[in-house]
Amino acid sequence: MISAVHEDAFVASHGAPPLTVRKAAMRDVRPILRLINDYAALGLMLPRTEFELSEAIRDFTVVTSGRDLVGCGALHFYSPTLAEIRSLAVREQAKTHGVGRKLVEALLAEAEQYELDAVFAFTYVVEFFHKVGFQAVERGALPLKAWKDCLRCPKFQSCDEVAVLRILRPDHWVEALPEIWAPTPDDQLIPVPTPLLP
Repeated sequence: MISAVHEDAFVASHGAPPLTVRKAAMRDVRPILRLINDYAALGLMLPRTEFELSEAIRDFTVVTSGRDLVGCGALHFYSPTLAEIRSLAVREQAKTHGVGRKLVEALLAEAEQYELDAVFAFTYVVEFFHKVGFQAVERGALPLKAWKDCLRCPKFQSCDEVAVLRILRPDHWVEALPEIWAPTPDDQLIPVPTPLLP
């Protein structure tokens, strides 16, 4: 769930304090936890525990301004070809300084470094992701294991998030699709694997 970043987080602000993008360290666990759980208290993200965050800290990238952590996001791997951008959050005071864009660009660069074919996310702010090349897709087209966190979400039975996908290596993406899947054209959605009916 990544709904804590709004579209205005992509807007660069002149005169904003310098921002540093880096991989998270263990010292970042508590500030990341506060940021995520503040949004979770509003029902916009899933809450995380210190244990969960400590286990997953290598997935996280952070943006800092001076000593302050102003944003975070994680790249969570699901297969040799696919990962999810998750836990994307920006502090309220930093939402017009381009923090969201810096985080997404850093996570996409990491995905490309690992030679992933595609990256997906679940979001309420689809326009935010359209600005960096993501397209809305049918959530049922994503691997079931991508839904594992959904099982503990209070909105599981009535989820209103939108799945978005960015294909990084189109040729490899198509080659990696199992033969039992076939693309389905739709004006609103980009072609993604959909089961063939017998």
